[in-house]
Amino acid sequence: MKILVLNCGSSSIKYQLVDMANNAEVMAKGLLERIGLEMGEFTHKYHGEKHYEQLPIPDHTAGIKIVLNALIDPKMGVIKDFKEIGAVGNRIAHGGEAFDHSVLVTDEVIEKIKALTDLAPLHTPGNLAGIYAMREVLPGVPQAVVFDTAFHSTLPPQSYLYGLPYEYYEQYGVRRYGFHGTSHRFVAEKAAKMIGKDWTKLNIISCHLGSGASICAIKQGKSFDTTMGMTPLEGLIMGSRPGDVDPGTIEFIIKKEILENGKSWKDVSTMLNKKSGLVGISGGKQDMRDIRAGRDAGDKRCTYAFDMFAQRVKRYIGGYMAEMGGCDLLLFTGGIGENAWFMRHPILDGLECLGVKVDMELNDKIMGEDCIISTTDSKVATVVVTTDEEFVIANDTFNLVK
Repeated sequence: MKILVLNCGSSSIKYQLVDMANNAEVMAKGLLERIGLEMGEFTHKYHGEKHYEQLPIPDHTAGIKIVLNALIDPKMGVIKDFKEIGAVGNRIAHGGEAFDHSVLVTDEVIEKIKALTDLAPLHTPGNLAGIYAMREVLPGVPQAVVFDTAFHSTLPPQSYLYGLPYEYYEQYGVRRYGFHGTSHRFVAEKAAKMIGKDWTKLNIISCHLGSGASICAIKQGKSFDTTMGMTPLEGLIMGSRPGDVDPGTIEFIIKKEILENGKSWKDVSTMLNKKSGLVGISGGKQDMRDIRAGRDAGDKRCTYAFDMFAQRVKRYIGGYMAEMGGCDLLLFTGGIGENAWFMRHPILDGLECLGVKVDMELNDKIMGEDCIISTTDSKVATVVVTTDEEFVIANDTFNLVK
C-alpha cells in the first residue's frame, strides 16, 4: 500500500509518498510554501531529482492538486494513477485530552479536532485544511490523523498540571500536553535497538533539537515528562520561540506594548512565536550554523544565543535524570541534535558527574547519521539518531486501514 503523508501548516504543505509494501520506501517528497500569498513556492524531489518552481497557490486545495499532479506527472511522477494511493496520513499538532492514539478520519473526529482549535490556533486550521482538501480532491481515499500530543497522554498529573487554580484545568483544559510525540516515540525505540535493549525497560531522555525543540523523559516506554507545555512555546529556547519565561514578564510586556504603545494581542503573539528565541537573542539569526559563525567572529549576541541554548538543554537533562531516578539512554535527534556536533559538544561537556561519558572526537565527526558516541565504560549510553516522523505517520495510517 502506498501512503501519502501530509503535514499541513497555516501556509505550507509538507508531503511524502511512502510505499509500505517496499520497506517503507519514500517514492517522492516535497514542500509547498507561501500558500495564500501572491506567489508560492513548490519543491518536489523524486528518483534523486529535484523540481522547483514559483507559482500561485491560492489555498490548500490548490496545493493538494499540485502535489497530486506532480505524483502522476509523466516526467517527475512516481505513480501512474491516483488509485495507487491507498490512504492519507495527516499530522495533527494538538489532540488535547480527546485523542491518545491515531485514528481514522470521520466527521465526528473532525468536529473534535475543530473543538481543540483554541489549543493550537496557529496549527490546527492548516491541519484541517489538508484533510478538507484531500476529501475534495480524492473523496474515496481513507484518511488517518496522527497527533503530536498523543505519545504524551501518559504524563502523570504532577507533570502535566500547572500551578494555577485547578478550575482552569477543569473548565478550559489548561495543562501541559507536550509535542514532538511522533519523533520521541520513534527515536526512543530506534535508539534502544541500536544499543541492543528493549525501550520499554529503559529510562530514556530524548532530545529533539531543531528550530522547534523539546526534551522528553521516557520511563519504560511511556512519556513521563516533557519540556513543551499547553503550547509549543514552553521549555527550551527555540528558533523563534522563547521557551520558559516568567509569566510576570509577559504581563509586563503586555502592559507596555498594548496598554501604553497601542499594539494588539496579535502583535504580542507574533513576538512570542516568530521573533523570540534564537532569532530574538542573536539579532535575526535562527540557523545554529550561522549563530556559531557569529559567535566565532566575536558577536556577543550570537554568543549569548549559543550558550543559552546549550545551558537550557543541559539543565533539563539533569532534571529529568533526577525525576526518573537515573537514565539508561540519552539521545539526540532533530536538525540540530543530528547535525550540529558543535552544539552537542558543550551540552555533553561536564555531564560526567551524571554518568555520561562521551568520545568527543567521535561526537565531533557525526553529522546526520546514527551513531553511539558514548564510551564503553559510560553508565549512560549516548546516541545520535536520525528521526523519521513521516514513517510513524505512514505506519500508523497503514495499520489503521490495512
